[in-house]
Amino acid sequence: MRNPTNTMSNHATREEKVRELLEQLEQGVQSVFASENYARFLRTMSKFRKYSFRNAVLIWMQKPDASLVAGYNDWQKKFHRQVRKGEKGIRIFAPVIYAKSKDGDDPDAEKEDEIVCCKVVSVFDVSQTDGEELPTLGVDELTGTVEQYPAILDALERISPVPMGFEPITTGAHGYYSHTERRIAINENMSELQTVKTAIHEIAHAKLHALPEDGKRPKDGPDQRTREVQAESVAYIVCQHFGLDTSDYSFGYVAGWSSGKKTPELASSMDVIRKASQELIDAIEKALA
Repeated sequence: MRNPTNTMSNHATREEKVRELLEQLEQGVQSVFASENYARFLRTMSKFRKYSFRNAVLIWMQKPDASLVAGYNDWQKKFHRQVRKGEKGIRIFAPVIYAKSKDGDDPDAEKEDEIVCCKVVSVFDVSQTDGEELPTLGVDELTGTVEQYPAILDALERISPVPMGFEPITTGAHGYYSHTERRIAINENMSELQTVKTAIHEIAHAKLHALPEDGKRPKDGPDQRTREVQAESVAYIVCQHFGLDTSDYSFGYVAGWSSGKKTPELASSMDVIRKASQELIDAIEKALA
């Protein structure tokens, strides 16, 4: 029979370790913000338009894995990239502004209130383009092997709340959690370390961010930035617990999704990240045993 005192002690030690990893994560993200590459990253990101909530929903409905979108001409002129032939545009609304003069149609008359209406335009995700590389924070993909890789992967498949499978993903994403199909897809032929990290990231999404039965995201729920910060932070902590270092990828990923140098998304999510990390660590260890 297990000694309850030892169980409580182990649990306390684990909580302490998770807190330490959270501190490491925050320090690591801050170091990314202080790097020279961050300024270059911000200059590039500032060229992308900020989209309204309505347009953000339209983008997500048409291309759930979209990350950076821009118009056809913007990709050419601002980013020196070309939309690939045959790619289907993402349809969103763009404002059209007309100025009405005080004196009817007199072109010399003083202008007054502007009339704003909308038209439908097409934008494209970065995964639909080729050309000059965009700056990134950290590495694009982890390399390296994982000890007991088949056993860990099997454990992750068993603890996942939704089915998890492998398939070729051509959008540039390493994986995704489909809210509508209730499944996780992992890109084929990645390194063992990237595969494990991606699986944990998507499992965290499935556990923390699954949509209710009506398919509508709660208004008071976390926004996309916060959801991504939460999922990647959980992945970092769980991987670190099992001796897998993903800092080269995770620090930059969290920094890229944070809205400022104070990482408000990370600070406000500490309890959520801590609890989810502990639950996943416990579940994985039980599955491995």
